Amino acid sequence: MSKNISLLSLQIFNTTGGIQKMVRTLAHALNTLSEKKGWDFKLSSLYESNADLMTAYLPQNKFNGYNENILKFIFRTVFVKKKPDVVILTHINLAVVGLLTRLFNPGCEIWLIAHGIEVWRPLSFHKKLIIKRSDKIICVSDFTKQQMHKWHKTPLEKCHVLNNAIDPFIKLPSNFSKPQYLLSKYSINIKQPIVFTLTRLASTEKYKGHDMVLRAVRDLKDKFPDIKYILSGQYDKKEGLRVKRLIADMDLTNQVILTNFIEDKELADHFLLADLFVLPSKKEGFGIVFIEALAYGLPVICGNADGSLDAIKNGELGTAINADDLDELIESITAHLTVPLTNQNRSKLQTKCLEYFNEEQYINNLEKLLLNV
Repeated sequence: MSKNISLLSLQIFNTTGGIQKMVRTLAHALNTLSEKKGWDFKLSSLYESNADLMTAYLPQNKFNGYNENILKFIFRTVFVKKKPDVVILTHINLAVVGLLTRLFNPGCEIWLIAHGIEVWRPLSFHKKLIIKRSDKIICVSDFTKQQMHKWHKTPLEKCHVLNNAIDPFIKLPSNFSKPQYLLSKYSINIKQPIVFTLTRLASTEKYKGHDMVLRAVRDLKDKFPDIKYILSGQYDKKEGLRVKRLIADMDLTNQVILTNFIEDKELADHFLLADLFVLPSKKEGFGIVFIEALAYGLPVICGNADGSLDAIKNGELGTAINADDLDELIESITAHLTVPLTNQNRSKLQTKCLEYFNEEQYINNLEKLLLNV
């Protein structure tokens, strides 16, 4: 049976974040599957231009960027001559387009991707309506599935869990040596224990848990006098000032390296530099950063009350803790740093992660959803 699939996004190529990474992998998977099956596929992006496309993910003829022209975006995705069989909305903010599609193409199957906090909250009427009118809600984790039922009474049988996958174009290492240029850049000795956090540092988001890690490092520096904590991620001015004050107030100037945004070309090397990745967040829809860390052979500590559990396979791949329990966090970091992280251990962790979160399995699960298997 032939299919015509339309994937609608806000922006995925000219910015970097968990949702953007997820949609890039989804677009590549849908294109791969469509070529295999002889289906039609198109990705449309509201806030990007055609020049923003990363052609590794799909060819130019499968992509339309609308440069923030909302009316043109709506007209060409809703009133298109060749009606799609499946329209996939990659964000709840595309609700209006989904509702218009339902009105003018009633035979079309509509999917809505549910990531995390964007749907774990009270929503406006039209957003609640698209949840009700969608045929499938694709949830990135079991936690998000449960939240959809809790907040919006969405029937559980309508919600389908599709865990995120490792980006197929990430260059994964076979050698886990610490990059010498980063050791030099940060004046770190190769034997110093390094804890790493990568997250968006926003004054409006107080759930990421980096404050708790700072407190843990403060209490651990007597036991591990050489400990270094690399806290990375773009921060706004308000949050940057607040975090810098915390570092000074806790007397952690010698222990904490606040990097701000890290370019993609250096990101992999930061995962290799570290001995432990720690992000005790409380509101992760899934946490792509966890499977990225694991794919680089880096042990992970995360929170136990959100979608992070899916990323570590309920404890098989990492350690989940109560994100509000400082003693538990300290104990967990201590347990990891006390045991040396060998290249063999990193390789095993990488292999196990890729068994679960590889693109081939992701495509197979996607195909089952499209064929209603």
